[in-house]
Amino acid sequence: MKAFKIPVSTLVVIYTPRLEVLLLERADRPGYWQSVTGSQHEGEALRDTAVREVAEETGIDSAEGLEAWNLQNVYEIYPVWRHRYAPGVTHNTEHVFGLRVAQPLPVRLSPREHLRFEWVDWRAAAERVFSWSNRRAILALPDRAR
Repeated sequence: MKAFKIPVSTLVVIYTPRLEVLLLERADRPGYWQSVTGSQHEGEALRDTAVREVAEETGIDSAEGLEAWNLQNVYEIYPVWRHRYAPGVTHNTEHVFGLRVAQPLPVRLSPREHLRFEWVDWRAAAERVFSWSNRRAILALPDRAR
């Protein structure tokens, strides 16, 4: 029996004091750039989801310095990805976190998830990401990073 994804996820904006933002290019959709994101596992706390996803997608240890932004986005799941969820599930609730790192760090990509990474100025990062909720989180960065 197929285990469906839970329609609850985390979005983690990883950034430096100079507001350089880490972006990842999706392997299943080349040209689609995003911050770290991933679905919650059954029984997992949201913070633990964020820490796990950062580690899986970048190799960065985020247990220290991860901050919940107390921001939630509800969005329609793109039809191309709906098969991952139970029949009839069309929307996801995303919880936003920020992770400040001292400087751009080397990243260890998960090749089945991402093709490339780049550290990009926050304004350029907001322009490049494909998701409106990711864009909104990055645009809030100057106020959040104070």
